[in-house]
Amino acid sequence: MANAQRAGRLAQEIQKDVTDLILKRVNDPRVQDVTVTSVEVSGDLQIATIYYSILSDYASDRKKAQAGLEAASGLIRRELGARLTVYKIPELHFVLDNSIQYGDHIEELIRGLHKKD
Repeated sequence: MANAQRAGRLAQEIQKDVTDLILKRVNDPRVQDVTVTSVEVSGDLQIATIYYSILSDYASDRKKAQAGLEAASGLIRRELGARLTVYKIPELHFVLDNSIQYGDHIEELIRGLHKKD
């Protein structure tokens, strides 16, 4: 239980710090429209999965954002090392969060049903 709480707190800190770092320290135009939506930290605190969304619907923009985040992951991890008070900084994995697009799709389907009525 204590480890789960610790992982949850660490995930919140990582989300706040990664958001700040993307805005202020990462000078890569590929990540300028990236929003960190959530972070999950493994139970052993070794891996942080960072979920993000991007405003664009184009697959090419999503690929560019992923490449930009992967390129910046060393800088982000190094900066997290200075900010976080943990023994070992987790390995960072960036994953596109499709829940926003999925929600938009469901909303569009519902609107289509209402038009037919």
